[in-house]
Amino acid sequence: MVMFLSIITIITVIIALIATMYIFKQEENKAKKYEAEGQTADNELERSHEYETKSVSYNLKNLSWIYVLMIVLSFIGLGIYIYNL
Repeated sequence: MVMFLSIITIITVIIALIATMYIFKQEENKAKKYEAEGQTADNELERSHEYETKSVSYNLKNLSWIYVLMIVLSFIGLGIYIYNL
């Protein structure tokens, strides 16, 4: 039973890591796109406002769900382990 819970925990951690890296890669691609377009003060200001309003709230919401799910699954696994002792 411990081996099963360990495997499930490792798989969940890997999924959370992949999802986090995916969100990071999206932001990195946006930055590369902005660099290719060129930089002016107006464009940078517009991107800054867009990032503050949309990107941060979107990414924080996604990352929060990823880690809340991870924590809940960990507690469920811990509960199953303690119940089976």
